[in-house]
Amino acid sequence: MSYDVTAVRAHFPALDSSDTPAAAHFDGPGGSQSPVQVADAVAGVLRSSVANKGTVTAAERRATEIVDAARAAGADLVGGDPAGIVFGRSMTQLTYDFARTLAKAWGPGDEVVVTRLDHDANVRPWVQAATAAGASVRWASFDPATGVLTVDDVARVLSPRTRLVALTAASNLLGSRPDVASVAATAHDVGALVYVDGVHYTPHAFVDVAALGADFYACSPYKFLGPHLGMLAAAPALLEELRPDKLLPASDIVPERFEFGTLPYESLAGATAAIDFLADLVPATGTRRERLATSLEALEHHEQILVSQLDNGLAGLPSVERYGDPDRHRTPTTLFTVHGVPPAEVYRALADRGVNAPAGTFYAYECAKILGIEHEGAVRAGMAPYTTKSDVDRLLEGVAALGR
Repeated sequence: MSYDVTAVRAHFPALDSSDTPAAAHFDGPGGSQSPVQVADAVAGVLRSSVANKGTVTAAERRATEIVDAARAAGADLVGGDPAGIVFGRSMTQLTYDFARTLAKAWGPGDEVVVTRLDHDANVRPWVQAATAAGASVRWASFDPATGVLTVDDVARVLSPRTRLVALTAASNLLGSRPDVASVAATAHDVGALVYVDGVHYTPHAFVDVAALGADFYACSPYKFLGPHLGMLAAAPALLEELRPDKLLPASDIVPERFEFGTLPYESLAGATAAIDFLADLVPATGTRRERLATSLEALEHHEQILVSQLDNGLAGLPSVERYGDPDRHRTPTTLFTVHGVPPAEVYRALADRGVNAPAGTFYAYECAKILGIEHEGAVRAGMAPYTTKSDVDRLLEGVAALGR
């Protein structure tokens, strides 16, 4: 299926280049730009009559419809059940909430496994919850030369006392993609639950939580063209077993028992619009889930062409050091430094050229330490649905100029 990036870009007001060249955005891993459909959906809710969920007034019914539509869209995106879609302020907040809830059943002798490849949002909540419960934390590391975390890396720290394994579906720093399905199967063999950070994976792949073996799958709509929000998918039956702390009068039904306070209806509408937009990136027919499969396959092909262009270009610059193995299957994300130029200066110099490729460690605290970049970080360039070959050319030209 052909991917028409020009047609896609036409929907993004931030990319309007009528006066000056638009910025080349490689900052999508930290937060993507949004199409006008998302902005309109958000504004539409704020302009409408809306109230707390209910069934009596039109405003209440509108709120209920917005929430139900967002749960259905989220389920279609990840292959889950609408009754198992939980929304929160962010993936970090949701993970802290679920860590505290799950830790109620942990105690001395229990073990939790985290990995050094993960963003800290899928590390620290589990470490802190385990410590508070008296449980032990075991660490799975990865090969810094390749950036790859293998199933064996995780298996060697599992035991019959493992209660949960937390791992990423794709490193937000390197883009490397662990074999989540194999890790999950191995974790399930010892009776552990699996919590998957899908924040960096979801914008670049067709997600199937059942195929991944994820008991919990968390992601962030603002990484896939939507508003700032967090989303978690789990089986409703599993959620029924968990008892989070909550206000006494608050709903105890699933999934609402995990959502504290009034939901941000405008953001939910924006998330639905973003998922609908992803489903229609290329002409396709069928259900929204089926159209998502077609569109995301085309997007993945488009983004892999671009990241190959970037990798090949950087490989020809002797002043550049890349991290991880560019030949490994990964998300379209490249991490690099320029010899003799601090990453923060590379970031600023590229920004002066209208190229947004930020530098840092991006909350991948443990990963950065393994790579030896915990102090200055590195430059991260990530592709998005609106990235073009000319964007990549501009990035390469800017890096080449620094190297000279």
